[in-house]
Amino acid sequence: MARSPDVVITPGMQRYIDRNNAYLARRGQYIRDVVKKMRFDTIAVHGLYTVEDAIEDYQGAIIEPVFMSTSQAYRDSDEMAAALAYLIPTWCYSRIANPSTYYYEWTLALLEGYGFDGETACCSTSSGMAAIMTAVQPFLVHTSHHVHEPRNFVATAQCYGGTFQQFNVRLAEERGIECRWVEDSSNIDEWASKIDKNTRFLYGELPSNPGQGFFDIKLVADLAHSHSLPLIVDSTVATPALLRPICHGADIVVHSATKTLTSSGFGVAGAVIARKGLVTSVPNDDLKNDFSLYIKYLPNRDFGPNLHPMQAILSLNDMRTLRSKMDLMSRSTMKVAEHLQRDKRVERVEYLGLKDHPLHELASKYMWLVDAEHDEQYDKPVNRYGHLMSFCVKGGPEKARLFFDKLQRIWRATDLGRIKSVATIPGISTHLQQGEEGRKLAHIPMNMVRLCVGAEHPDDVIRDIDQALDQVK
Repeated sequence: MARSPDVVITPGMQRYIDRNNAYLARRGQYIRDVVKKMRFDTIAVHGLYTVEDAIEDYQGAIIEPVFMSTSQAYRDSDEMAAALAYLIPTWCYSRIANPSTYYYEWTLALLEGYGFDGETACCSTSSGMAAIMTAVQPFLVHTSHHVHEPRNFVATAQCYGGTFQQFNVRLAEERGIECRWVEDSSNIDEWASKIDKNTRFLYGELPSNPGQGFFDIKLVADLAHSHSLPLIVDSTVATPALLRPICHGADIVVHSATKTLTSSGFGVAGAVIARKGLVTSVPNDDLKNDFSLYIKYLPNRDFGPNLHPMQAILSLNDMRTLRSKMDLMSRSTMKVAEHLQRDKRVERVEYLGLKDHPLHELASKYMWLVDAEHDEQYDKPVNRYGHLMSFCVKGGPEKARLFFDKLQRIWRATDLGRIKSVATIPGISTHLQQGEEGRKLAHIPMNMVRLCVGAEHPDDVIRDIDQALDQVK
């Protein structure tokens, strides 16, 4: 972070700066020499919390402690001055940072950056929607003194209903910042046609919720960068266990960690992960050099979409077994999707793992179970397509709702990514507010059911679906 010009560094402050620079250098060396050589599962389990940390600082606690304090005390005025000028690592106030959220952030940054040659960093947020707001707002600032400076951004129309509302209502209708929707995100020419000199970023969700939209990440990233724009990707459904967009050229990844990352359902959380040295036309070197640190210490300090330390540890604990859970739930979802595809009572099934899905080949290029080639169970690269699928019940909306009401084991809720299977009808729930026109743009018919398969045995999930379909007359 750039130092404020009115900060005078005293000799006492400099001692703290030197000591903390040495700490940061040791940590950086540890990441390069040790952590970057670990497998994905090891990083998910340990992150940057070491035996040395536990013994020296936390009385040997094996699990990262929850720091419930609102603020940090300082040894003297020199340390406080250095900390509040952001010259040394600090957690001066838990609205800005906290040791528990740091461990959560470090782990997610490492998981999203797994296999990436550069550096990644993370800023935690209180929800997925807060993560999206945090990721896009810094690029929508005025870059000139012209009060009516036109600004726009390009985004995939197939996205979560809350994202549609944030972009279409909060930004476009209320602030006059134009959102240019891409209806067919797999068409690179459509992306290109939406970009002009006033475009600030490209944004995409993949696989999309609920319609399974997908696009070629590298092609879209290259297009964005050719216009000096960043690509922001919502990878909530895939998680870093199946897809790491930064490795393919994306600049920023957002997560509703509430979902699969916190599969237990114990709380709400979000995250923004960015590569250092991202591409943007916004003239702000701090933003370019370390976006995650910039948003943490400046915009989010003032807006306050922080993550509670207790939630950080709850989500972190769920993330430790992410790869194995994504493998299990993906395999089960494939079995359920194949079963539904054979059922004549179902109009169509949307799941990228199905070989006849129009986007199957494209998705297969990017969606891989991380480290499958190092797993004795597989010993080779293996495609996995996630836990989210959707299908349309024949007979229209009334038949879909009748089926939905007859489910017994599958939970009726707007949630997703749970260890328990959950279903909803997007047209009356998650995508209700965007209206008929918005749902048509996103290809969401009223007879579509979204199903997120959990960790139950897939035969029992299928049995519940069948008994519900049997009652649709």
